[in-house]
Order: sequence, then C-alpha cells, then structure tokens
Amino acid sequence: MTTGGKNNLLLLLCTFLFPRFEVNALSYDYSASIECLENPHKPQYGGGIIVNPELNHGLRGWSTFGNAKLQHRESQAGNKFAVACNRNQPHAGISQKTYLQGNKLYTFSAWIQVSGGRGVPVTAIFKTSSGSFIHAGAIVAESNCWSMMKGGLTVNASGPAELYFESKNTSVDIWVDSVSLQPFTEKEWKSHHDQSIEKNRKSNVRIQAVDAEGNPLRNATVSIQQKAPSFPFGCAMNKNILANTAYQNWFTSRFGVTTFENEMKWYSTENSQGKEDYSVADAMLQFAKQHNIAVRGHNVFWDDPQYQLGWVTSLDKHQLALAAFKRLYSVMNRYKGQVIAWDVVNENLHFDFFESKWGKNSSAILYNWATKADGETTLFMNEFNTIEESEDGDSTPAKYLQKLRDIQAFPGNNNLKMAIGLESHFRSPNIPYIRSSIDTLAAANLPIWITELDIQSGPNQAWYLEQIMREVYTHPKIQGIIIWAAWRPEGCYRMCLTDNNFKNLPTGDVVDKLLSEWGLKAGFAFSATTDTNGVFEASLPHGDYEVQITDLESVKVSKAMVQGLNVAASSSASRQPLLVQLAA
Repeated sequence: MTTGGKNNLLLLLCTFLFPRFEVNALSYDYSASIECLENPHKPQYGGGIIVNPELNHGLRGWSTFGNAKLQHRESQAGNKFAVACNRNQPHAGISQKTYLQGNKLYTFSAWIQVSGGRGVPVTAIFKTSSGSFIHAGAIVAESNCWSMMKGGLTVNASGPAELYFESKNTSVDIWVDSVSLQPFTEKEWKSHHDQSIEKNRKSNVRIQAVDAEGNPLRNATVSIQQKAPSFPFGCAMNKNILANTAYQNWFTSRFGVTTFENEMKWYSTENSQGKEDYSVADAMLQFAKQHNIAVRGHNVFWDDPQYQLGWVTSLDKHQLALAAFKRLYSVMNRYKGQVIAWDVVNENLHFDFFESKWGKNSSAILYNWATKADGETTLFMNEFNTIEESEDGDSTPAKYLQKLRDIQAFPGNNNLKMAIGLESHFRSPNIPYIRSSIDTLAAANLPIWITELDIQSGPNQAWYLEQIMREVYTHPKIQGIIIWAAWRPEGCYRMCLTDNNFKNLPTGDVVDKLLSEWGLKAGFAFSATTDTNGVFEASLPHGDYEVQITDLESVKVSKAMVQGLNVAASSSASRQPLLVQLAA
C-alpha cells in the first residue's frame, strides 16, 4: 500500500489484514508438477475415491481394459506401480471402475511413465454407462521418469463409469501410479472461488482516523472511490469504434485493456507487398491512449495458412524470411513501448505455415527476432483449445508447454520474456478441466492471460460465459482477461455483448454484473462511518483509490481532504501500520 498527503489536521492509520477463512469444505489443491521425476508424488487428496491409488496393495481395484496384460511392479526404491503391457490397441491398458455423480465436479490426477520412446501422448478417459467417452486429462509421457497428468470432468447424469488410459503408440507399456479422483460439490467449488478472491484479488484494509494529537475521531464518514482497478479486464475492439460515439461510450465505461481484432495483423497492414498502411491501427491506438486503455499487440504472425495473403504464400523460403523479418521489425518498432504484450506467433500448435517453409524451429526463430526488436515487452504464445477442449490432442497443456520449452531452448532464447496466452473460444465448459489445465500451465511460472474469451451462440451462452468468467478470474494464476466481442453491425465473431443500439444482451449483462461484483467497474465506491475508536475496515479489490474524510463531529473538513491509496497484493502475512497525514 502506498499513500501520499500534505500537512496536518487529520491522521489515518492504515494496515493490511489478511482474511481468516472459516472453511468447512475441502480445499482445492492448485499444485501441479511439470518435471519428469525419478519417483512420483503421493496422490492428491489421498487418491479421493480411487481404490488402491498408490498400488500398495497389489492390483486390488484395478483390471485390464481391452487386450493388455497387467503387471504389478516395484522399483528398487520401493515404489509400487501398475504396468499395462502387450498392448495391441490404443485403448488397451489398466482401468478401474467407479461411480460418477451428475451433481459433482471431479478433479483428476495420475503419474504416468512409458517403457520406451520420447514424448508419448497418454490420455485418461472415462467411459460412462451411457456410452460416452470423456477425456479427463493428457500428458506427454517419457521413459525412465514419471510425469504428472492433471485434469477434470463432470458428467450429465449419475452412473457407473470406467477409467482407463489410452495411447495411440501401442509399442509402449503404460506405467501408472498415484491416481486420484476427487469429487467436489457445487457449493464447495463456489467456496474455492470466494476464498481465492479474498486471498488473491482483494486485501483487507484498516483505516483509523485520528486528530493531530492522536485522538480517535469517531463517527467520521470515510468515502472510498476506486480510480483504477489493478486486475486487467478488457474486451477486443475494432475500427468501428473510431466513428461511433455510442460504441465509444459503452466501451470506455467498462474496460481498461483491449486487443485489436484484426487491425494490427499482417494482412491488414501490408495488403500488397511493400505497401504498408498503419493508419487504422494508429488511430485505434490513439483512441486507446486518450482513454487510458492498455493495448495488447495482436498479432505479429499467424501460423494458419488460411490467413496468409496471396503474395506471402507465393514467396519461396528465402523471400519469406526477408518479408517476415521486415514485417516483424516494422510493426514491433512502430508500437514498441505502446503495447503491453505481443502475440508473436498465433496458433502454432494447430497450424504450421512458417514451419512448412523453414522447418520445426520457425517459431523459435521468430521469437528470437521478436526479443531483439522489443526485449522489454512480454512475448506471448497464443493458442486455442488448451483449456477449452479436452479431446483436442494438438494443444493440451502438456503439448503447449512442450512447444514453449522448444522455443525457450533455441540458441539465444534463454532469457525470453515469455507468457502464456489462452484464447478460450468455448462451446461448453468443462469447469474442472479448465481449472486443472491452468494449474498445469501455471507450474511454468510465467504470466497467464485469457486472451480471446467467447462462447458459441446458443441458449446457454450467457450462463456458460458466467461460469467460465468466474472460473478464470478466481484462478490465482490468471493475470488478465480479454473478452473477444468486438462489435460489428453485421454481427460479432461469435459473441456480442450488445445489440446495434449498444443495449446489453444477456452476455453483456453477465459482464456488467461480474465487473460490479468484483469491484472492477469504473466508479466503484462506497462509504461507511468509523467506530468509537475511529476505525473503519473493508475488504477492497486491488487498485488505486481516493479516500475522503467528511462529517466529523469535532472538526470541519473541506472537500480537499482526500488521500490517495493503493491496495495491492502482499507476500507478507502482516505489515507495520502506516501513518498518513491529510490536510484540510
């Protein structure tokens, strides 16, 4: 907390108090390991409802799934585990039958190893009594060390289910240990949200009003108004905002950060080779600056062949290298110091336009150029389906981190200022999978943003949006959120927040409701009266505030008696009281 004031007359004594939780519900374990270890960790939650989770009792509770041979083994260190060998089908392996309830949310984890090879994808799947196959998690497994798989699932109806592990590589044996399946009630899951907000998004502030002699001022009115929230929450915008006052008013009253939908992309700024035009992006950036809206740079390159201009695809690899080098330095030098992030290579897990021209190190080379062009701004990978779709094997958290490590391992890239961008284009949410996937990604210790959040059109669009917004905002490792809902009169990309008169749609009402609830909406304010000791306490969302003291019983205070206050997260459990002087 930082403060500033003038002379004397009134003293404020402020200190942070960390909240105490009265929690009866089972706490959630946000931890995950992304290291390949000699021995697995103990199962989370003691295994939850899994029988014999550490395989300490032979193969009790476990059986074969498909055509495989099941073995129980013990390492030299005494670790016991199960092995599925002689597999002749992808789904052949080890399994356990269980019962899943439709009103529960399940978090899942297991430790996996394979008998040979490198980077073998292994997936955990639940086969339900209705015949559906739910992908709960996936890992890129190695031989000679154990990797943690973390995931989650829900089911539409209660009934028996069978967990099994699948790999398309039938030449390897699958080793399994420390398996956990923990159910949570919806009430317990919501309690995790509430606890996380109090712990990670807010701080308790204690204010004591005293006079110049140090005597408490009781019944003083303390008015607090937020000037700017700390958490970056925003929405994409496009060029339509430049000439539409209603759009401007609606947007600027809500959001403090944005991403240009298309206007900074290569196909928008260099439609013909050698003829650059940044006029639209320049105008949008100027508008954002005028309204104190931070801008993410999106994007330098897009790996999807579908979005390459004809003149770009016609280039040979040497010509493309020259054109790409020119493009990167052109856009990054132009907006260096004016954007807070760069999406350098968009969607390079699903697509490979540059890789098809230059080889597998293409992304690493482009990030190397990017850090030389702008080494101060954070460089994002930006990808879809990493938290949205558990069945998309191309962009699982493990695949995302593998690509990230490949980029970082390229010569000259060891000090890249990298971050994780999760597009978040959802059909319907698997809430436990979202949380556990972020847990896994967070183990990389890099900033994580939700960069393009939207929900496909449907009767549950607004409800799904609220569920997902609550889940990602309350995850302690998420550092920013962008809604992908730039307005177009003909309709937005997938989700609009308003109609063409800028009246909220149900999705817009969800956004407004949560911004207000979380104290992120412009003008968030309240007031209260000090007690007999001149004390006032409040739990405040992190941000910059103005504090004003009025209506004292013994002292008249002018409107000028205003104190700046910054409420921020602190790693310490307590702070020394901070004495602040205010002038009338």
